[in-house]
Amino acid sequence: MKKILYTFAIVFFSFSALAQLGGTSAYNFLRLSNSARIAAMGNNFSPIKDGDITLSVANPSIIDERMDNDLAISFVDYYSDISYGFVSYSRTYEELGSFAASVQYIDYGQTMETSAFEGDTLGYFSGQESAITLGWARPLDSLFYIGANFKMITSVLHTYSSYGLAVDLAASYHNPEKELTASLIFRNIGRQIKSYEPGQNEPLPFDIQLGLSKKLQHVPFRYSIILTNLQKFDLTYTNPNATDNLPDPFTGETQGDDKGIGDKLMRHVVIGGEFMPTNNFSLRFGYNYRVRQEMKVDSKLGTVGLSWGLGFRVSKFHFSYSRAAYHLVGSPNYITITTNLSEF
Repeated sequence: MKKILYTFAIVFFSFSALAQLGGTSAYNFLRLSNSARIAAMGNNFSPIKDGDITLSVANPSIIDERMDNDLAISFVDYYSDISYGFVSYSRTYEELGSFAASVQYIDYGQTMETSAFEGDTLGYFSGQESAITLGWARPLDSLFYIGANFKMITSVLHTYSSYGLAVDLAASYHNPEKELTASLIFRNIGRQIKSYEPGQNEPLPFDIQLGLSKKLQHVPFRYSIILTNLQKFDLTYTNPNATDNLPDPFTGETQGDDKGIGDKLMRHVVIGGEFMPTNNFSLRFGYNYRVRQEMKVDSKLGTVGLSWGLGFRVSKFHFSYSRAAYHLVGSPNYITITTNLSEF
């Protein structure tokens, strides 16, 4: 079991771009940005309430009647032969509220299996994980909204399998006159129902996130500020390869990789922007400080931590595309297509 999970950890190293918290819990694919719009703005959560069904997977409190009969499909061409995405559909019922059903998946592709001692090739194996999500939201009054996601999670890694249940709880404040939205969400509250090995239950990737977005009054621009992992203040870690972790040649003491208070605060912050010159076209960008600090290579910083994308409408379809630089080895491509079935 340890060999199998270690193999997936190596193949899917880029999970750490979404936190050094990655690897301490099961079902880390739930941290990934499925929507191209969210990925372009730097994170896996959005406090924007403008009727976009692709944002509901990460923030159920923004589900509303404007999404009624909307269908969204998203695909991500990730590293190597790994791919993931989701399909979402929304309906609104006057007495019950608005609902959004989603199927989220990840396919890890084929990985070579070798013997533990001699290294002989035994064949290939694969891994897949998925989550079926039912989201619900309703207004409390003209400004406040609540919502929840209920998730059934399945994970199959080679011959090992696991199942779990989780819920997201969210609340949003939305002022349409000021075009201001603020959201608070508690993500992935739950547990494994069946662990990979009996008696070895692993925690879920719990996360508390707070976000704010504001559209400027006289400029077609919206900015967003998101705070992540509020349940844990210090997100820094000791890099064993850092030069400042080498022992002092005279005292033998290790200086360590201690970070200042400013760095620790900024590791919670994600900044995004969206320029919308027309109703049918938008340009987006994002900056994730923690991704840059954890995944950069000092000799060649590149654009690690930066993301960008665009959205445009053609006839009855809205297309979104983005690229996010998690590491110098490449940038994943995100593609999302949305339409309203009532228009057909």
